[in-house]
Amino acid sequence: MNINFTKYADGLVPAIVQDANTKTVLMLGFMNQAAVDATFAEGKVTFYSRSKNRLWTKGEESGNFLNYISMKEDCDQDTLLIQASPEGPVCHMGTDTCWGEDNNNGTAFLNKLEQIIADRKNADPSSSYVASLFAKGINKIAQKVGEEAVELVIEAKDNDERLFLDESADLLFHYLILLQSKGYQLADVVKVLAERHKP
Repeated sequence: MNINFTKYADGLVPAIVQDANTKTVLMLGFMNQAAVDATFAEGKVTFYSRSKNRLWTKGEESGNFLNYISMKEDCDQDTLLIQASPEGPVCHMGTDTCWGEDNNNGTAFLNKLEQIIADRKNADPSSSYVASLFAKGINKIAQKVGEEAVELVIEAKDNDERLFLDESADLLFHYLILLQSKGYQLADVVKVLAERHKP
């Protein structure tokens, strides 16, 4: 990274923090090089506090840490966008964000689930169902998607809502595995759908 800390008189750059899963903007802080280095070293988002006049790790008193995921600078290299995973509310007022918004995007868990699948892809097949499917290859993965689709259709004809939702979850889970086996993610499919519905 080549962050321009000299653009502003105080040597600090704005740092926008976004939930890595929900994409909700959580807070805005300021960083200098020492804060960036501490964030990388500790894995906890650390700012330079202008009121405390020192480095400040978010959550150092409350325990509501921001677990660091990634960081990138903007086109002018004078503003940072940080992806993080929050532990509890972010704002000192007790809300999820510093704007009082809820951070509960219901579909955000799909992003997390895709990461779980990616993490388990190369695990020991004897200890991970996901790894065992990847080890068996694309034919087995595709077969499982087909089996789950048939089971969902059967449950759709009945009136057991719990079983219908369970089979829906099974199909979606195995579909995410199939996507990853082909080198794609759900976002790629969403992009295709969005392109189909452009005005």
